[in-house]
Amino acid sequence: MAVGKQFNQFFGKTRFVVCRIFLHLSGAEVTPLLGILNQATRDAIAAEGDLQVLGEKLVDVCQALLQFNIYWKTAANEGDVLWDEAEAADYVDELFTDSAQRYLSQPDLAQSDLTQPGFSGKASDQAMFSLPATQNLVVMFTIAGEGEISELETNLADPEAMQDALKALINLHYQGRLRGIQIHFSPAQFGDELTDDQLLQNFPELVPI
Repeated sequence: MAVGKQFNQFFGKTRFVVCRIFLHLSGAEVTPLLGILNQATRDAIAAEGDLQVLGEKLVDVCQALLQFNIYWKTAANEGDVLWDEAEAADYVDELFTDSAQRYLSQPDLAQSDLTQPGFSGKASDQAMFSLPATQNLVVMFTIAGEGEISELETNLADPEAMQDALKALINLHYQGRLRGIQIHFSPAQFGDELTDDQLLQNFPELVPI
């Protein structure tokens, strides 16, 4: 491995890992996560894409998901290793576009001053109490990182593997190795409900975790 690393450095090659992680949580208790996701979203939009801020918000979301691990139900992941930055960026865009088009992953921009795909605005506390609680929540991470990231380059349909992956995302931020971060979630709005049938139809890649 050391020889390979020296060889890549000699030719100026940089290894990029681009991946998308799906994590589905189930239970009325997961609704508070929408608040955490929306708060992270507002902060990220206010930062106008600053990667340091995006990384901090990623850490917040990952830590929250780790605390809600008893509600994890299904998961999936996909990705590739690329040696060209432009190709890595194109792949990130491809995954981002697909995530943004997933069912209920878009906010109602008519009721929000936010314009970033995949995110929604904050509902008032009074309005939130009157909204039905969703039983299903799917969080989608699209990540580009530099170097070898073994925790992400494996099948994540296992609780321990998913825990390691989320911790790896946190570490990538603190190590300064993140090159792209996007988070989508379905439903993206308070009051929307993702039923079991809708989950199966729109997220067919999910498998029990």
